[in-house]
Amino acid sequence: MMTHEQPSVLDPGTRGGEEHPPPPVTAAPPSRRPGRRWLLPLLVVVLLAQMAAAMVTTAVQQTPTIDEPVYVGTAADYLHEHRVRLNPEHPPLGKLVIEVGVAIADPHVDTSFQGDQGRFGRHLLYESGNDPWQLMFWARLPMIVLTLLFGLVVFSFARELAGRAAGLAALALYAFSPDVIAQGSLATLDVPAAGFVLTSAWLLWRARRRPRLYVPLAGAALGAGLATKMSVLPVVPVLLGLAAWSVWRADSGDRRRALARAAVGAAVVAVAAVAVVWASYLVVDPRLRWSPEQHVPAVHGLKGLLVRLMPFPEAYRDGMRVQFGFENYPWQGFLFGHLYTGSRWYYLPAALLVKTPLGMLALWAAGAVVLVAVRRLRPAAPYVLVPAAVLLAAAMTGSRDFGTRYAIFMPMFLAVAAGCVLATRRRWAPLVTGALVLFVAVSSLLTYPYYLPYSNEAFGGPAKTHLRLHDSNVDWGQDLGRLADRLRERYRGERIWLVYKGSGVPSYYGIDAPDPRKVPARDVHGLLVVSDSSVAKAQGRLAQLIDSSRPVDEVGHSITIYRR
Repeated sequence: MMTHEQPSVLDPGTRGGEEHPPPPVTAAPPSRRPGRRWLLPLLVVVLLAQMAAAMVTTAVQQTPTIDEPVYVGTAADYLHEHRVRLNPEHPPLGKLVIEVGVAIADPHVDTSFQGDQGRFGRHLLYESGNDPWQLMFWARLPMIVLTLLFGLVVFSFARELAGRAAGLAALALYAFSPDVIAQGSLATLDVPAAGFVLTSAWLLWRARRRPRLYVPLAGAALGAGLATKMSVLPVVPVLLGLAAWSVWRADSGDRRRALARAAVGAAVVAVAAVAVVWASYLVVDPRLRWSPEQHVPAVHGLKGLLVRLMPFPEAYRDGMRVQFGFENYPWQGFLFGHLYTGSRWYYLPAALLVKTPLGMLALWAAGAVVLVAVRRLRPAAPYVLVPAAVLLAAAMTGSRDFGTRYAIFMPMFLAVAAGCVLATRRRWAPLVTGALVLFVAVSSLLTYPYYLPYSNEAFGGPAKTHLRLHDSNVDWGQDLGRLADRLRERYRGERIWLVYKGSGVPSYYGIDAPDPRKVPARDVHGLLVVSDSSVAKAQGRLAQLIDSSRPVDEVGHSITIYRR
């Protein structure tokens, strides 16, 4: 299929006369002192260690977010029943990663429980004799490890493009990203799906030198992304095209043979990706049993045809139908204080503007310009910028304006681009880049340990995020445990009324509080505790209760306590 010894793609004489990047300009001379060889790995370890500390602290302190009980319950069902039954809207691979931690925690699983996937997850955590703190920590730990490994991909990608300093700058932006820390510390699927796509793009870049090795690996990484979240599907044509391009550029033979091998390279990526998706289902259930326990909507027209043509198991195709059904639901969004029904195409760019550190935004923009403008880096632009752009465009068309987690690939891909600023050979580049990276680090450290509700200084910091965004941007149910501690410490013995948006069970944490919306307003006296997502969407009686109360405290920048 491909030649055994391929010429370097950095050779200016390669097909088409395109000039490719020379060896990284920041490479140290061979005569550097032996002690310095340890400096680079030491700095990498330090950056990843602080990221690990931040994620572990977050994982230990936060109660289950809205989606996590579903994924943890599904992982436990995989472990004990070896069946694909719950949560068909997402493929199994991400939940198989979570299953590793669930297996270590070894919880009691009531396989006779009858209920939907949300109730099953809450039953596992709170009604089966398990310790939810311990179970959630172990379920989150494999995702933390995976997030750290993707940091090495970011470092390696940027280092190969522009040198050691670029790799360190890219890794620093990734390691201090509040969004990546927040989502990477949860037992959810957004970070692994995005990380696998980034890994595939990096491997395809490397395939320009050794296609026989890296093309199949890139296909496996793409398949891992597809086997984690279906939102990865829009990037498949891009990566197949990049696979063909990488193989074509690596071939020094005649044009017709090169085109044939390019087509074969794309086919190898596609076959490997499909194989990984099938393997993820077979690992759960070698017999591929599938009997959905939730409604699977009928999908017609072009979407229905595309679903039927997908070369994936029936459970995957039904999951796609469920996802299309979700897209038809009239979800509510909240942006800059405005509550609306439906979606706004500009929601994700606006949310990213709020929730991304200012120094990171500047380096993202500069890195994108450098990749396109600098001739020796230009060949890498399609591998770094195009996948992120396609995924962002696809996410912007979605109906669920719930958070920047739907664009978590941006701080991964654009960290690589940002590192390339150091390849410009401008005297100011190292100083400005270092200053902006330091600004990002300080902004990230100041929000510790409240990474989920982070917003940058231009928008008032994490304490003001709830005024502009809602749901997983700020309040995803993560602070129920912190609320219980606050009520015991400061408000012991007072009457509590609670409107909580999340999957946790307040009574488990010692919070005995009825819903104020179920009694006449005149009977609501004492403390009114409301999740900020509920405040953002408050209408009717809840809005009246809030308007006639005064805020006295807040918990984790996601729950507001009023006195009434």
